[in-house]
Amino acid sequence: MIHSLFLINAAGDIFLEKHWKSAVSRSVCDYFFEAQERASEAENVPPVIATPHHCLLSVYRHKIFFVAVIQSEVPPLFVIEFLHRVVDTFQDYFGVCSEVMIKDNVVVVYEVLEEMLDNGFPLATESNILKELIKPPTILRTVVNTITGSTNVGDQLPTGQLSVVPWRRTGVKYTNNEAYFDVIEEIDAIIDKSGSTITAEIQGVIDACVKLTGMPDLTLSFMNPRLLDDVSFHPCVRFKRWESERILSFIPPDGNFRLLSYHVSAQNLVAIPVYVKHNISFRDSSSLGRFEITVGPKQTMGKTIEGVMVTSQMPKGVLNMSLTPSQGTHIFDPVTKLLSWDVGKINPQKLPSLKGSMNLQAGTSKPDENPTINLQFKIQQLAISEWFVWSLQEAQLKFEDEGMSLRPQPIPQLMIPIRCIRSSFMQTRGPPESPCREVLAFLV
Repeated sequence: MIHSLFLINAAGDIFLEKHWKSAVSRSVCDYFFEAQERASEAENVPPVIATPHHCLLSVYRHKIFFVAVIQSEVPPLFVIEFLHRVVDTFQDYFGVCSEVMIKDNVVVVYEVLEEMLDNGFPLATESNILKELIKPPTILRTVVNTITGSTNVGDQLPTGQLSVVPWRRTGVKYTNNEAYFDVIEEIDAIIDKSGSTITAEIQGVIDACVKLTGMPDLTLSFMNPRLLDDVSFHPCVRFKRWESERILSFIPPDGNFRLLSYHVSAQNLVAIPVYVKHNISFRDSSSLGRFEITVGPKQTMGKTIEGVMVTSQMPKGVLNMSLTPSQGTHIFDPVTKLLSWDVGKINPQKLPSLKGSMNLQAGTSKPDENPTINLQFKIQQLAISEWFVWSLQEAQLKFEDEGMSLRPQPIPQLMIPIRCIRSSFMQTRGPPESPCREVLAFLV
């Protein structure tokens, strides 16, 4: 399975490595560095790189490359999914996953990685199980460990590690029982100059935070579940019931976890909740350009659009930008050529706009295509994909010994409040002379 793991920063330095089987030399990363040099951006580095004796699989998150080294035939998606789980675990342990945070907690990082893989094979990947094995770092625990010489390793094996429900520990008790489900959706769309949607699709996830006493058995039903396809579940979900009834039945882990991810194809009508009016122009044989952009609501059913953030990667020939926003604040980085506009909340009575001029490098030709426009926003309690959670019911499982068998005893069902957050993203790109360039595009 996985022989070694290397963590590489954006500068190309290996700042952490972990080996589970035989130690693999750092020189194997030279193939990765060559692919990194050929890629125009960090996100364009191939996730799978074959070498004469190894295979390198990587993910890029939080400006860090997580590179796994394998020697035998392994499904690539299996390894990539594990690497994403490693990043999520670090983020859950330390709050943020960054090079500085990993270096500051390097001992805990090695302890967690040692528990997540056993001889190169995934063993414990659930956050609540890992936190029983390796205690999360705190200031008090760090002081105590320094004085006593102890470590963050737990004294006992997690109670749920050897059970039929390894993702949930036993004996969970809460004074206030609660369960929250956040529905997060991302819209990928191509929109022409007139504002009409050429194609649009939705990628969504349901993140849960469940804090319930005992061993709860939850049943989650939806409105219009047939809209979902390419669904990926947490291991706790009973897949056969979803296939037959389109109902999620599961015993949840304790705490935060991702219940499922899904896709809504372009065959279904997707209503874009915002619109963008833009006028980005570059003059021939001139060092000036014009930049105008306006954002407004569309088909939001009276819901407020908040947390609006507009970013645009400007061409390399742009030296500086002189812009005036009608709302919010903007920043242009002349080094990275990234324009960021923090709009905040959209007021339908006074639409936010950003207007001004661009200073171009003298002697440079007109850019071949207009810049990409990324729009990030949040709408509370709005179902973009026209499906939503209908109800959530709980049946508590109580086990009684009868010889060699265990029999579940259900208790009366109860309703649990649901929190639904819709967060949408739109990415835009397009050349001035073409009606469509590629997917994820507003045509400028």
